[in-house]
Amino acid sequence: MAKQPFDWFRERYDMSNLVGVNRRKTVPLHSYSFAYYSGGIVLFLFALQFITGAGLALYYIPHPEHANKSIVDIMTKVNMGWFFRSFHHWCAQIGIGALFVHTFCSLLLKSYRKPREAVWITGFILLVLSLFFGLSGYFLLWDERAFTAVKVATGGAGNLPIVGPAAKAFLRGGLDVTGDTLTRFYAFHVTLLPLATLGFAVLHLLLVNIHGMSIPLSQEHKKVRSVPFFPNVFYRDLIIWLLVFGIVVTWAALSPPHIGPKADPYAPAPDNIKPEWYFFFLFVTLKLFPGSIAGLNGEVVAVSFIFCALCLFLVIPFIDKRSSAGQKSPLFTCLGLLYFGYFLVMTAIGFFD
Repeated sequence: MAKQPFDWFRERYDMSNLVGVNRRKTVPLHSYSFAYYSGGIVLFLFALQFITGAGLALYYIPHPEHANKSIVDIMTKVNMGWFFRSFHHWCAQIGIGALFVHTFCSLLLKSYRKPREAVWITGFILLVLSLFFGLSGYFLLWDERAFTAVKVATGGAGNLPIVGPAAKAFLRGGLDVTGDTLTRFYAFHVTLLPLATLGFAVLHLLLVNIHGMSIPLSQEHKKVRSVPFFPNVFYRDLIIWLLVFGIVVTWAALSPPHIGPKADPYAPAPDNIKPEWYFFFLFVTLKLFPGSIAGLNGEVVAVSFIFCALCLFLVIPFIDKRSSAGQKSPLFTCLGLLYFGYFLVMTAIGFFD
């Protein structure tokens, strides 16, 4: 009898240890267990991003004279190119949204507390990388809106304390946004960011497996039952991924993203320009600050405020001692709600402004 392919593989590689680890892994069941699935959604959508992005990179030309046209050609001349470009776009939109949900769930449920500080830090880094992924991919359109958005974003980075001018020059590849910036952002988008994201995602998942799933403080006094990750939770993940996949496919088919006219570095910025929705909270914050505050540049003050708020967000696990000790921490609960509410309000203002 001919050997099956799996028999050939099993003769050479012992996978029993890996299977055993998955069978031993358990997931707690409680009132907030739904939050665990948001991380799986992010992982699934980002995997789809890598696949569709690799396909689009075969046809994209990272040159200021051809970039915009190459995307138009992908949408009009490549078989199903419009769909794959739309699918890639909506995967990014929904994936970043799911990542924000995952981050705020971890914040409000205090999943960052001891000994999971490193899980929080790697998650924060993944959030920053994802936003930069979105910005760099957006710029590859090389249309008027994307050009202006990146000019504003890199200009804002130039107002960071101490490192601002160097960060601005590094991102732009010079003093202004030019074709060199496009080449640089393309390199970020297809090489540096995927490698960094893959590395931190593997580290994040490894840390989660080492420490296990965090149980919210409000549930620790209850009798929490755990179920095996495989097959119980894994099959639920698959069902959710299938539903999310259907949503992305439907959205991609019914609402292909628009691409504007080719960018002209010497043209004035279009009126009422806005970034992508996941930058609204930054964009609206910058607009709220006046041009001058006590003799200081208002934009510098705004960027410094945002930078300090993000630094505080990053170090919360190290200053919330009460939660790490298993005690209620109303101060940091209020702080988490403040971050969450601020993000929602600023994003809503960005949508309707």
